[in-house]
Amino acid sequence: MTSSFQIRPARTSDVKAIKALVAPLAELRILMAKETVAYYEGLQEFRIAESEGEVIGCGALHVMWEDLAEIRTLASAESWRGRGVGHALVEDLLSRAKDMGVDRVFCLTFEVDFFLKHGFEVMADQSAVDPNVYSELLRSHDEGVAEFLDLARVKPNTLGNTRMIRQL
Repeated sequence: MTSSFQIRPARTSDVKAIKALVAPLAELRILMAKETVAYYEGLQEFRIAESEGEVIGCGALHVMWEDLAEIRTLASAESWRGRGVGHALVEDLLSRAKDMGVDRVFCLTFEVDFFLKHGFEVMADQSAVDPNVYSELLRSHDEGVAEFLDLARVKPNTLGNTRMIRQL
């Protein structure tokens, strides 16, 4: 197996592969599985790692506010873990965030050491969000925004995860 891969925008034909990458991690409660329709609705947020036509990784960047985005659904094929796929996806997503004018990128993760290597820090409290922005974000129907805000209704989904943030 070659070690070369490329990062590209996701296509509708990638949804089945994204679901297959997420499924084993969802079983381990590392990632949250989503309904197929949710992957299609958020497809423009996804980047794909591909090697010789095979999808080997994925990750998404969800903009939450003027200066804030979230890296979500970061996954790589088990046979490719430890070979730089996750690193390349995170760097690509951070670059996209910067290009969009986002100043801070959030993630909710069990992989604290991985994200520390990418300049993320553990969030101590909610002070990273202005109170006026917080009240606006409360209106969002997005589960990731609710997780960022640490709302009680999503606590069962986030138990054991660490909230991290990186300043760009």
